[in-house]
Amino acid sequence: MRYLVLCTDYDGTLATDGCVLPETLLALERLIASGRRLVLVTGRELDDLRKVCPRLDLFEYVVAENGALLYKPSTRTETPLAARPLESFVAALSERGVAPISVGRVIVATWTPHETQVLETIRDLGLELQVIFNKGAVMILPAGVNKASGLAHALEKMGLSPHNAVGVGDAENDHALLASCECSAAVANALPTLRNAADIVTIADHGAGVVELIDEMLRDDLASRDAQLARHHVLLGRDDEGREVRISPYGEQLLFVGAPGSGRSTLASSLMERVAEEGYTFCVIDVEGDYGTIAKAVSLGTSSRPPAAEEILKLLRGADKSGVINLVGLSVTDRLAFLAALTPRLAELRQRSGHPHWVVVDETHHLMPASCPAGELLPLGNGHSVLHITVRPNFVPPEVLERTTLLVAIGEEWRSMIEEFCQVSGITLPPIEAMRLEAGEALAWRPRVAGARPFRLNIAVATTKPDSVDVGASDTDTLAAAACVPGVRQIKV
Repeated sequence: MRYLVLCTDYDGTLATDGCVLPETLLALERLIASGRRLVLVTGRELDDLRKVCPRLDLFEYVVAENGALLYKPSTRTETPLAARPLESFVAALSERGVAPISVGRVIVATWTPHETQVLETIRDLGLELQVIFNKGAVMILPAGVNKASGLAHALEKMGLSPHNAVGVGDAENDHALLASCECSAAVANALPTLRNAADIVTIADHGAGVVELIDEMLRDDLASRDAQLARHHVLLGRDDEGREVRISPYGEQLLFVGAPGSGRSTLASSLMERVAEEGYTFCVIDVEGDYGTIAKAVSLGTSSRPPAAEEILKLLRGADKSGVINLVGLSVTDRLAFLAALTPRLAELRQRSGHPHWVVVDETHHLMPASCPAGELLPLGNGHSVLHITVRPNFVPPEVLERTTLLVAIGEEWRSMIEEFCQVSGITLPPIEAMRLEAGEALAWRPRVAGARPFRLNIAVATTKPDSVDVGASDTDTLAAAACVPGVRQIKV
């Protein structure tokens, strides 16, 4: 599954006039039964929420006070995420005629039209506070505290990434919540600005809109909405007409083919740099020590010490952690056995948590030669994104070719690569224009798209500097992304 958690607002979204209808509660139970999880994200204070919502037990976490308080219903544990409000500030508001005033663990709240007095009081006392509106409500919180920041704390404890979350809301204070989730939804009664910003706008309003959204999640994991989520697609390069070529962050099965020294690993490193820029995580299985440093990745294993499976899984359980698994320290005969034991657990982690979002298998032919029986293939797909890198298409099992959604041929032999791919996979060879690939170019083709033709790809590069941690990296480890210099628009392959 791609979407593992639904993060929903309460008032105006899940609830109508403070009450959640029985059919909405049944939909929440269906979502949980599917293996997905729930987080409630609300501006309400916790004591007030307990009075109006009898089924807080359905939620793994409640983010209350507009991101300032984290509550775990199963243990009744409260965790304030910011400092308590100053008594002097509350007293000053009262002296200026602001009423009613509600004071929570962190939040101070009142109603319009008192926002002017609130802002003047903050200014006069020299406090670092912010004012957030929720329709008629005026909420005062420490700077930087909002629904998105509170949700980030909840997801971290759940071991989930916001890239596997769906957010739904209705009001001004839901903008940050929706922007932080991979898929954002607004119920039909939401404010126009929120509806305009959302990926999905439900037909029904309030709780019925949430039921509608849940039904879509259960039907196809929102796969039918992919076209509306193109904002998350990762830049791969540009075609000859300067149009961006982007790939989906989920469900892609990429195959990079090219002779040794053609730049396959450098291209893969650059792509993972861009994946990391977008906040997605990855795991590179490195059999030759070519990926010494990639942005935001931890390198495990050296030429003298192979990584342990538990070490790898402990790292990758972090929702924001990427890793480079260096297998140079294992003999050739031991690598397949090592990965055959590791990858079912890695696949289970991806199924349960959604991450790492990408798995890169470098030199696939060393681990999965063409003669490898299908039953021994590494189970790294299952709807998630995988990048295989090899010398020639016929060097890997046909099953890898059958799953390929995008083929990228690098180097002078690109034509024979495509011909070989078609021959092995039984696909009709598409028309190919005569061309010469220059430095920074490759040929790309989507073999599963009817009528698609190979096209010249001007490869993009990442724009961030490497920011990684090497754990026991050897002196011979190399910087695979050395060509990724900020400001440079192409890389040599």
